[in-house]
Amino acid sequence: MQLAFGAGALWGNRTDVTGSGIGPDQFGILQDVQIDWDWQTRELWGQFQFPVDIARGQGKITGKAKFARIFGAIYGDLFFGQTPAAGQVTVSENEAATVPASPAYTVTVANATTFSDDLGVFYASGGNAGMRFSRVATPSAAAQYAVNLATGVYTFAAADAGAALLVSYAYATASGRKLVMTNQLMGYTPTFKATFYTTKTTQGVPAGMALVLNACTATKLSLPTKTDDYEIQEFDFSAFADAAGAIGTLSVSE
Repeated sequence: MQLAFGAGALWGNRTDVTGSGIGPDQFGILQDVQIDWDWQTRELWGQFQFPVDIARGQGKITGKAKFARIFGAIYGDLFFGQTPAAGQVTVSENEAATVPASPAYTVTVANATTFSDDLGVFYASGGNAGMRFSRVATPSAAAQYAVNLATGVYTFAAADAGAALLVSYAYATASGRKLVMTNQLMGYTPTFKATFYTTKTTQGVPAGMALVLNACTATKLSLPTKTDDYEIQEFDFSAFADAAGAIGTLSVSE
């Protein structure tokens, strides 16, 4: 007797291109996989209540995977069809800073050498705690600031001398990977081979099920977050026939 238990394992292997860095990508910390076969049917009726015959028309295979591991290769290889580059853009949120008590009223953020973008300034304490600053070309009043996007240096008005701040900004790091998403022409369709596998030992007998879909393309990627839970990504795809007209292979133990 063969049974299945758990989420199993899922791999995607890009097939529309080859070369260095292209290889199988496993969906990490897989939560669940659902693969559906669906056909349209046409019924032929005569004078009786039930059809005389039923024939299948168009069919489709769709899959949905939910997984927790954030893995850039899956985004690049399988969904966008673009190769991730080295480095990443990350964020320093609410970095503490203090406006100098005397000129110049400037603050250089901790990651100024790789500064990428400004994300705003707030008062950190006092009667104005939580109040947002306004970005201007030249600050001349309290709660105003200017920023040099090339150097990561913030400038404030004399009215905010000594003020405690919270500064948020984006900056680049050498570690990690980043995907620069570009606007591709319609019809550009990255494809991949999907391999799904589950295994379970039942009554002392190990058994596995493997499903290989030769040609797939991604149709949806969701990145949902919650206040008190992990981000469980959702990756949807559809399967079709490969160049040889084959859909894939379904293997079971009995």
